[in-house]
Amino acid sequence: MLMAKKSQVSPALAAVGFAGLLVVLLPVIALLSRVPWSNLAAQLTSESSINAIRVSIISSVLAALIAVVLGVPLAWYLARGPEVITKWLRPIVISPLVMPPTVAGLALLTLMGRNGLLGNFIYEQTGWAMPFTMAAVVLAGAFVGMPFLVLVVEAVFRQIPIELEEAAQTLGANPSRVFWRISFPLARGGVISGLVLAWARALGEFGATLTFAGSLPGVTRTLPMEVYVAMEVDPASAYSISAMLILIAVIVVFLLRSNLIQAFNGK
Repeated sequence: MLMAKKSQVSPALAAVGFAGLLVVLLPVIALLSRVPWSNLAAQLTSESSINAIRVSIISSVLAALIAVVLGVPLAWYLARGPEVITKWLRPIVISPLVMPPTVAGLALLTLMGRNGLLGNFIYEQTGWAMPFTMAAVVLAGAFVGMPFLVLVVEAVFRQIPIELEEAAQTLGANPSRVFWRISFPLARGGVISGLVLAWARALGEFGATLTFAGSLPGVTRTLPMEVYVAMEVDPASAYSISAMLILIAVIVVFLLRSNLIQAFNGK
């Protein structure tokens, strides 16, 4: 079996590309050089770190599940819905990817705050307000994480031959049955990749969560917030937690690299 030959890379372009790699790599190396590796376990098992880990795991998992429940049908509609509508909806759906985090948090606060568009009604009826609660952390994570899932899953849905769905409909299957029996099983790998990406994004969220949920120890203080607070009082702990978050990010991207390339290349 003949292997496809790769085109030659210009040495000048390779050098520029390597410089680009250093822009990403050197800050990570610099941070890792400050990690107290001999005392890493103690730093990660301190009371404040354990509380932040607990809040982060619970909130990010719930946010990822919400992203799947709401994002998969949304991705399906964007992939198969009328283009006259989806071309306007798609930019709105993915806008949190480029929205400043503090603006995202302010938007959530304006919606669900005690005087917010929906939050005011909820507070008047129940006396409960979402900001500065675990629910606020979850919603912030879902808000910033779901666009990643939608992008990946929509790309996978678009790769499914529409003829398969049309054939099933001709045999009497309604659209819901076609989705659950044909389209969703074929897109399962993409859904899993999107779920992991949404979880990782929710795990690393800082700005929107801080603006909307605050930084209450054991309640809303996540790992990124713990890093921010620890930089003032315990830099060693900040470097240790940062190293753990970097490791998680690298593992996630490494495990999903093939699925993501296939999803966006249509292979």
